[in-house]
Order: sequence, then structure tokens, then C-alpha cells
Amino acid sequence: MLPTASTHRASPGHLHTQKWRGRIGLAMVAALSVLAGMTDAIGFMASGDFVSFMSGNTTRLAVAISDGDMSLTLRLMILVATFIVGNALGVVIGRLGGRRALPLLLCIATLLCGAAAWPSEVQLPALLAAIIAMGMLNAAVEEVNGLAVGLTYVTGALSRFGRGLGRWIMGERRNGWRVQLVPWSGMFIGAILGAVLEHHLGLKALYASGLLAALIGLVSLKIPRRWQLGYMPR
Repeated sequence: MLPTASTHRASPGHLHTQKWRGRIGLAMVAALSVLAGMTDAIGFMASGDFVSFMSGNTTRLAVAISDGDMSLTLRLMILVATFIVGNALGVVIGRLGGRRALPLLLCIATLLCGAAAWPSEVQLPALLAAIIAMGMLNAAVEEVNGLAVGLTYVTGALSRFGRGLGRWIMGERRNGWRVQLVPWSGMFIGAILGAVLEHHLGLKALYASGLLAALIGLVSLKIPRRWQLGYMPR
């Protein structure tokens, strides 16, 4: 018997599941973006260097090169390279952990707490640990219901939101562009929290980031495995 047109339509149950998968995924994005913003603000205020905003460090690197400041040039090159290493490690740990968020987030929590415990007289090792953690964070969620999301950078999110707004003004009614404000809002709120914590605790405020990473990891145990497989990089 040939399939009827109704056979190809998504069932109400499937649509309900997809809706909840999207909502849970966006909640995860929001929480992880808060973590990224908090950690970046703490690192920046404590050391003057970004730990997740590599666009900023790249611009500073270019300026340092033009000024002939070799010490700062070398430092920034190490920071950018460390972030790349963190991204690679995030994929590796994500794969070894069965593409579950918990093992990855526990590794991130360990790195952040280790950075907080490092003696404040020598900040660079702590800074590098935090940067590796933020690089790894990008492997926790890559897309939600087919929509690409970024966790430790928001320029892409704002750009996708702006392009979606332009299409909406021109009469197009595509879905998904509004959710790009979720990672931006999360990172903004997290940065405010991180700045407040750094004022009181200095680099030790990274303990709060580590605890938040572990908490998000534990909460992720409630997310169905098949949904996590859709969130994390393949």
C-alpha cells in the first residue's frame, strides 16, 4: 500500500518531544553561557587577559606585534594557542565520554578549581587552565534542533540575530533567529556575576565557576541521552 500524505507528517508526540528538546537545549546553552561569561570576567579583571574571548586577544595580539612588544606578543600567542588546544581536548573528552556532558563538565570544573587554587603570585598557569576549560566548553553544546549556537563568543550570535531581524523586517518569517539572544544574554549576566565575585575574591572566584560547571554537569544527567547526542559535536 502506498503511504498517504498523513504518513509523512510529524506526529503530535514527535512535535512535543522536539519542542521540549529545544527548550532544554536552550536552557543548557543559557547556563553554559553564564559560566563562560562569569569565567571570562573573572580572568580579565584578575589578569587583564581574556580567557574565552579570543577575538579580543587576537586584536590585542595584532596591536602588540605592531608595537614591537615581543613579551606581550608571545603571551597572547600562547593564550590563543591554548584555547585551540582546549577546543580539541573538548572534542576528544566528549567522544571518550560517550558524548555525554557530565564527563566534559567535570573536567572543566576540575580545571577551574585548580586555577582558583593556584598561588596568586604566578597567574599564568591558572590563566592557561581557565582558557583550556573555556575551549573545552565549546564541545558541550554545538547545536539545538539544527540551530548553531556558540557558548564562549557572542559575535556570531549577535550577527545571526541581526540577519534574522533584517529578514523579518523584509517580511520573511523564518524561525530560530530570536534564540540567538540566549547565549548573548547568558554571557552578559554571567559577566556581571563574575565581575562582582572577582571584586571580592580575586582569582579565587574561579571556584564559583568550577562549582557551577559541576552543577550543570550533574543536572545534565536528567537530559535524555539521545538529546545530548544531538547537542554535542559529532
